[in-house]
Amino acid sequence: MFYRVNMGTLTVTKEAGDQYQGLGGRALSSKLVETEVDPTAHPLGEKNKLIFATSLLSGTGAPNGGRMSLGAKSPLTEGIKESNVGGAMGMKLGRLGVRGIIFEGLPQKDSCYVVKVSADGVVVEEMPQIKGLDIYAAVAKMQEKYGEKVAIACIGTAGENKMAAACVGFTDMEGAPTRQAGRGGLGAVMGSKGIKAVVVDDSGAEKLVFADEAAYRAGAKKLANALMAHPVTSQALPAYGTDVLVNILSEAGGLPTRSFSSGRFEGANDIGGETMAAVNKERGGKSGHGCSPGCMIRCSNIYKDKKGAVLTGGFEYESVWSLGANLGINDLDDVAMMNRLCDDYGVDTIDMGVALGIAMEAGLAKFGDGKAAIALLQEVGKASPLGRILGAGAAITGKVFGMRRVAAVKGQAIPAYDPRAVKGQGVTYATSPMGADHTAGYAVATNILSVGGKVDPLGAEGQVDLSRNLQIATAFVDSTGLCLFVAFAILDIAEGLEGIVEMCNARYGWNKSVDEYLEMGKQLLREERLFNKKAGIAEGSDDLPDFFRTEKLPPHNTVFDIPKEELNKVFNF
Repeated sequence: MFYRVNMGTLTVTKEAGDQYQGLGGRALSSKLVETEVDPTAHPLGEKNKLIFATSLLSGTGAPNGGRMSLGAKSPLTEGIKESNVGGAMGMKLGRLGVRGIIFEGLPQKDSCYVVKVSADGVVVEEMPQIKGLDIYAAVAKMQEKYGEKVAIACIGTAGENKMAAACVGFTDMEGAPTRQAGRGGLGAVMGSKGIKAVVVDDSGAEKLVFADEAAYRAGAKKLANALMAHPVTSQALPAYGTDVLVNILSEAGGLPTRSFSSGRFEGANDIGGETMAAVNKERGGKSGHGCSPGCMIRCSNIYKDKKGAVLTGGFEYESVWSLGANLGINDLDDVAMMNRLCDDYGVDTIDMGVALGIAMEAGLAKFGDGKAAIALLQEVGKASPLGRILGAGAAITGKVFGMRRVAAVKGQAIPAYDPRAVKGQGVTYATSPMGADHTAGYAVATNILSVGGKVDPLGAEGQVDLSRNLQIATAFVDSTGLCLFVAFAILDIAEGLEGIVEMCNARYGWNKSVDEYLEMGKQLLREERLFNKKAGIAEGSDDLPDFFRTEKLPPHNTVFDIPKEELNKVFNF
């Protein structure tokens, strides 16, 4: 079932949504945006819509299958956007049989609304007492009212102030708002509609019905076995979290350092996964934390300060890089504090870190000064003029300060792998309909970790084919609700991919082949690119900023040298 919530009239209607059969997650959110949103609409205007979409396997308890998708026209890229998120909500909405919630219209008065979803349906409630609160305080207030077992998606002051880099914070299984639908500024879209939070209570949900439950469980076992067998998903990530990549990428010369001026950070070990795990052990924090129901990889963590109080959670590689190495900062506590502030204000750590790096290069602070970086970030919380500039993301920050070296594609900041040293990832950044997005086609797996084969990260050969195939496969995986990191196992262990196909088929009574599911990914990419074209994003924008082609990156002294005409072939399918 689908719910349509009109924030202009504060009314809710229920729909079957038969025209969207066979779609879930990103395939569903992007289809809804492509079908219902005028590509020329203002992202913060009445014609834009915000989609909460559950995935094909939502509610089933599939191994690492608890994720969901948010979709809208992005205020950051001005194109189509899907933001993928873990936490508890995807599972709860799936158990309630909710396939999607479509938020539309603009409120008639300046108030603060909470949308409550339960077995009884959907209601819109006014809750002015949480207006203007940061996310942690707002979530605490809502847990007092609705109970601690509900799942909550909430925006902070950045979203209320409609900052283009604003995200939506989701609660994890313990109720802490540590999971973010981070990219693309969808928190600003939510804020434009007057929605402070969405609350989901799945008590009283009926038992999920499978077309063939025994076949589903057999498929789930195949995927689980693959995840338990692969060394990345069963050993490295549970022990050290995603932050294990800091030392790996620095050694490979692909860790963007001091605003993309070097690929190696001398302080990498101080902020890397091995050090974080040791600090967690010493302070009573937690490594090996699952971000959503069904998580087997457990690559997240709970990080405590020197006094033993929880400082932040979901402290991942991308955030440690953007707020650490990218700023020349090797104090893990300073980086953790910035991660906490980003989560509390509700801003994307990637765009914020890259924006702060640009501000440092512009002379607002010195690289390596953690306290100065924290002070800059606090301006975002104050919504001061400087804070609003930074909160608008890296591309706008670069324009305001007249900077040439701005690491962004289609308005979205480039993540934690320098495209001059991880060239398959560079192809994904340049061509993804989502703007620079590492999750759209994670070539790091093959370029750096030798998963799914090996393509030389410093060479141009094979990178276009690698990115194309990964973008197609990822579009499918994003539609299932499975975590991106299952790719490590299924790229090397064929039985894992078989299990995914069997789970989806058994859930719905389908008989689709792998090729048919990959065709879903291809069609999804075609539709996303069509929306962007109609929105005015030219195909000529599928490239990286010039400085990546002209400025050599130490220590390998390489440039991004994949010809533009080759990038234009990525979507030849």
